[in-house]
Amino acid sequence: MNPRPISDARDTDLRLSEIAMARAAVRARDIAQQTGTDLVVSENGVIKRIRLRAAIGPYVLQEPTTEYGKAP
Repeated sequence: MNPRPISDARDTDLRLSEIAMARAAVRARDIAQQTGTDLVVSENGVIKRIRLRAAIGPYVLQEPTTEYGKAP
């Protein structure tokens, strides 16, 4: 396994995958809350069901300032 962090990867898609995963997690949380379904996550190999309450406030996701596919 490569010990370097993903943020140091030469491949742009791999390098930006963490941002895409964070964006997908926010979207999954929003959909689960809107539909009244549990959010299912894995923490340390343990599957957990999380029942979401009414929205406390909007989630904020900061997009990268560079254009997709361009190196920062």
